[in-house]
Amino acid sequence: MNISRSLLIFLKISIFIIIAFSLINISPIHAQATAAGEATATVLTGLTVTAVQNLDFGNVLQGVAKNVTNADGVNAGVFSIGGEPNSGISCFLSLPEYLATNVAPLAEDRMVIVFDVDDCSIDNTGNLNPAAFGAGFLNINPHALPGGITIGATGITAIFIGGRVIPTVNQQAGVYTGLIILTVAYDGT
Repeated sequence: MNISRSLLIFLKISIFIIIAFSLINISPIHAQATAAGEATATVLTGLTVTAVQNLDFGNVLQGVAKNVTNADGVNAGVFSIGGEPNSGISCFLSLPEYLATNVAPLAEDRMVIVFDVDDCSIDNTGNLNPAAFGAGFLNINPHALPGGITIGATGITAIFIGGRVIPTVNQQAGVYTGLIILTVAYDGT
């Protein structure tokens, strides 16, 4: 029995030594490392929209339509859009269907105004003179401005707008006005 007992102790010690050496030589299976990074954001220049020049039909005669082109340097409507150079923007024009007067005794007399499919141009060269169009979108539909509009490299884009008023043959004399509203937003491009 002594031999068996000695053999059993020897085997236990041998197994213990083998396991101990095995654990010493095992390298970690999963090495772990960490790193830290930052999240950054740069806020771009805010947009500015300015009505530089009103669309002005001047004096009109009863029953005689009057047209102003978007290239008329004196009478075309001009909007200036300022912002981050070369950034994409989306633009929407809200156009009146009529001009109105609210001066007594003519309260709420109306005159039709029409914007044709070529009554708008968008110049992204920084030029604010409709008579000296630079580059961009020439003679486009003001009711459906295109995508792909950008703030020019100078930080300025201009929208030029023309139109036509159609007074009736018995249109009351007076000053008629209507709002043209330009809405602009960055589009992320």
